[in-house]
Amino acid sequence: MLNKNYQFEKRPRRQDFNGVLIENGAFYINSVSNIISSKNRLSGKISIYEMEEYKYVEIDEENDWVIAESLMRKYTKKSLLRKKIKVFLSDVDGTLTDAGMYYSQSGEELKKFNTRDGKGFELLRKAGIKTGIITSEDTLIVERRSKKMKLDYLFQGLEHKGKLDIALEICKIEGISLEEIAYIGDDVNCIELLESVGLSACPNDSVSKVKNIENINIMSKNGGYGAVREFSEMILSNF
Repeated sequence: MLNKNYQFEKRPRRQDFNGVLIENGAFYINSVSNIISSKNRLSGKISIYEMEEYKYVEIDEENDWVIAESLMRKYTKKSLLRKKIKVFLSDVDGTLTDAGMYYSQSGEELKKFNTRDGKGFELLRKAGIKTGIITSEDTLIVERRSKKMKLDYLFQGLEHKGKLDIALEICKIEGISLEEIAYIGDDVNCIELLESVGLSACPNDSVSKVKNIENINIMSKNGGYGAVREFSEMILSNF
C-alpha cells in the first residue's frame, strides 16, 4: 500500500527533500512516572532536539563502528584538536625547503627558504603556540634560520633518537600530550611522528607513503613554496 504523500511521477533527490526528521534514539529525557504510566519512553509534552545528519548512524554490526569512527574523525576529532594545539613542529628539507641541494662555486651548501613560511611561524607564536623544527640534518644554515624566526625549539642531527622521541621530550617540557602537537613533514623518516601527533600535514609533493597516512592534511602547496604557511593558517582559522 502506497503512502498518500508518495508521488511516483515526482520523486525529488533525497538531498533536495526537506522536512523529514528521523528518530535516532540518541537520548531521551523523561520522568520515571511518565514512563511507568504510559509504558513508553515518549509521553507528555514532547519536544525534539535536531542533530546534524552525520550523527545519524545505527550501530548494529561491527562494520557500523568503522563508519561511525570515520565520521567522528572527519567532523569532530579534527576540529577539537585544532583548537587545543599547543606546539607546532616542522621538518626542514622538502617541507621548509624545496628539497633541492644547492652549492656555491666554493662548495658551500645552500638552502632556499620561503619568507611566507617564516610569517606563518610568527603568526603561530603571536597566537600563543610554541614552534620548533625537528630535522635529521645538522647545519648552521638551519640554526641561523631558526634564530631569525625566533623558534622555541630546534633539534638537529638526532643521532640515535627518532623524531617521535624528540616530540615526546617536548611534551614532557611543556606538560602536554602528543595530541596537542601539530607536525608537518614530507618523507618516510617523518611517518612515525606524523602518525602519532594530534594534527598532521604534508606538502603536496610529499612521497606517496606520507600522503597515504590516515587523516593527514595534504596541503595544496609544495615544500618550500608556502606549505608550512598554509598549514599554520589552517590551524589559526580554527584556533
